[in-house]
Amino acid sequence: MVVSYTQEHVYRHPWHRVTAAAWRKFTDPAARAASGALAHILDVHTLSRDVDRRSGRLRAVRAIEGRTPPLPLLLRGLLAPAPSAGAGGDVVVLCVERTDVDAPARDMRVASRNATLRGLVDVEERCSYAPHPERPDEWTLFRQETTIRCAPLAAVAARVAELVERRCAERFTRNADRGREVVERICADLAAEQDATHEPR
Repeated sequence: MVVSYTQEHVYRHPWHRVTAAAWRKFTDPAARAASGALAHILDVHTLSRDVDRRSGRLRAVRAIEGRTPPLPLLLRGLLAPAPSAGAGGDVVVLCVERTDVDAPARDMRVASRNATLRGLVDVEERCSYAPHPERPDEWTLFRQETTIRCAPLAAVAARVAELVERRCAERFTRNADRGREVVERICADLAAEQDATHEPR
């Protein structure tokens, strides 16, 4: 069974500002505070980063550690032996994010996939940031494609697998919305900083 969905969003900010904000999203202190939109993010580790100064391309790999909401009782039982299962049914998961930025072409692509719990649920997300075709110097078009596959485990009936996929899709949709809100706020902060530096003295 597979659940797939695609979302698009138009940021009314230029590409360079949106991509800078997207890069800072998971490390933003306000977003990760207890009441923040991304409070489920525990830590972010840069595993590799390569900048080609001649071509203007950046490639980076990050590991993002996060906490899931409490899981249904049946799934808690399946995960009980796993060290990632926490108290109260929440689970710490690790996601690997690969980012490819082509600055001269104003193209940024991010692909992420869960590294843990893949025996139960495999989540793959692909995002792109490009200048909006109608207002390329002012707006940015963001596109997100997500695919969620629930493994056909013998211990998990087809109905439960479908429920897991639906709950995961709902959760990822909410988190995507929160992530876009964080990027919008960081863009506004960056725009305000830029305006402040250009004010006449």
